[in-house]
Amino acid sequence: MSTAIDNFTKQLHDNLEAVEDRLNSLKKNIQSLPKKTQTEIQSTLDKAKTNLDEKKQEFDDYRAKLKTQLEEKESELMSNIEEWKANREAEKLEHRADKAEDYAATMTFLAMAAMDEAEEATLAAIAARLDAEAAVGITEK
Repeated sequence: MSTAIDNFTKQLHDNLEAVEDRLNSLKKNIQSLPKKTQTEIQSTLDKAKTNLDEKKQEFDDYRAKLKTQLEEKESELMSNIEEWKANREAEKLEHRADKAEDYAATMTFLAMAAMDEAEEATLAAIAARLDAEAAVGITEK
């Protein structure tokens, strides 16, 4: 394989490992929630919200980048690609490969961002359920 492919696959592998680590962390956090107090859950939720707020602009930038990349991808015709291959238009094919690698990196980053958002949403749902259960407990007394 070429060095470019080796570098890309290594970077992709590293990104996917980061996604897997983040997913495992999220899973452990969710599994431990029933053992936590409402105050601990609220504290964790507050931290998750702060984390999301800090990353919001970065997430929005990546989402905008993804939208642009999708539009470019849709406008790229397969017939053009076949023509580039036949005519050995290396520069165009290289540019296409760079864009495809960038798209993959953007999607991986957004997968991690989605997990952060999923964690915050899960914590918010659990906190809301605890509030509801506390209200029922108060009215039953």
